[in-house]
Amino acid sequence: MHNRVISASRRTDIPAFYMDWFMQQIRQGFFEVQNPYNQKISRISSLPEDVHTLVFWSKNYAGFLHGGYADQLISSGYRLFFNFTVNSESALLEPHVPPLSERLNQMIQLGRLVDPRCIYWRFDPICVYRNANGDETDNMTDFVRIADAAASAEITTCIVSFLDIYAKVSKRANAAGICFIEPPLTRRVDILTGLEQILSARGIGLCTCCENDVFDRLPEQSKIRKSSCIPNHLLLQIYGGNVSLQPDTGQRIKQGCGCRVSTDIGSYRLHPCFHNCLFCYANPAPFPG
Repeated sequence: MHNRVISASRRTDIPAFYMDWFMQQIRQGFFEVQNPYNQKISRISSLPEDVHTLVFWSKNYAGFLHGGYADQLISSGYRLFFNFTVNSESALLEPHVPPLSERLNQMIQLGRLVDPRCIYWRFDPICVYRNANGDETDNMTDFVRIADAAASAEITTCIVSFLDIYAKVSKRANAAGICFIEPPLTRRVDILTGLEQILSARGIGLCTCCENDVFDRLPEQSKIRKSSCIPNHLLLQIYGGNVSLQPDTGQRIKQGCGCRVSTDIGSYRLHPCFHNCLFCYANPAPFPG
């Protein structure tokens, strides 16, 4: 019987907004997880002997760090892994994340808590758009600065993807006075190979998330890999134990998702995210205030 990897969470930002709820579930010994498609409720053990690793996803680990949650969880026998999305500073695209300097400091602090291999830096998504003046621009202005901080934290993996322009994302962008653009395939290849050069000079490997069309056109000499944001093979290497290495069939495997099987305990409906990112594919709640 494999131990379970718990994902917290692809559907919302639990470390930023819901750690009190999360710790309550840890103390009670189980999570009640609602299937987003059929609404069926499943009870998932949160006992340390049943959980291989807790994989956190966030854009803001301030509350997590200040609350000492990592120490509490580690001392209780849990293994931790962090997906940390750190994009360039943009009040337009990500209006309610902390200033970049604060997020870079969080990256350094996380690197002191766990093996740096247990931190993936996600630059996600890469956005190309026309601004209110009609000029084409993108959100990669701070990439080098973030890469320098990641290297200082000894992080060795950066995961990127390009924006998927859903109809509701386009509508939201138009209301904000911009227009998202899907770059042609050749330009996306050029963007990735340029980022690879920046990262390679800092000892950081580049991975793509659900970008098979671009990945298949990369130059033969490129060392860019497909990502696995839930990397059970790496969790097994670092932590040992017993964990399934099967692909997660609920993810976008055909598009290039390499995630291994896990259980996501977040909910779009019950745990709305308040970052209010312009490019969010979910339905972000209005940010209070």
